[in-house]
Amino acid sequence: MKSALETVALFCHKLAYETEDQSPILRDDLMMSDYQRDVFELLIARGDVAMIQHKINECLLLALDAMGGAEKPLGRELQRVSTEFHAAQTLDSLEPPLQVIKGYLRAVV
Repeated sequence: MKSALETVALFCHKLAYETEDQSPILRDDLMMSDYQRDVFELLIARGDVAMIQHKINECLLLALDAMGGAEKPLGRELQRVSTEFHAAQTLDSLEPPLQVIKGYLRAVV
């Protein structure tokens, strides 16, 4: 799951900050320091579902803004696919909706 969390964070940052005229945002870029695999690994080891959701929500808000907000079709769909992720209360229940979010962002990016 830590890889999927990092990937969702990366896709969100790409949507928010990456432009065609600059080099692509990579996992080891400074802006990704709070969203790297080892950060998520620690949160998973602690079982800190709330903090995982908080960190991913920060990223999703960036992506939502980049999509034009919740009023636009892409933003509405992002909110729809992330609903179950926000409602999850255990680590096991985070994984399926996380994969849906990851798939959606992959298609958009």
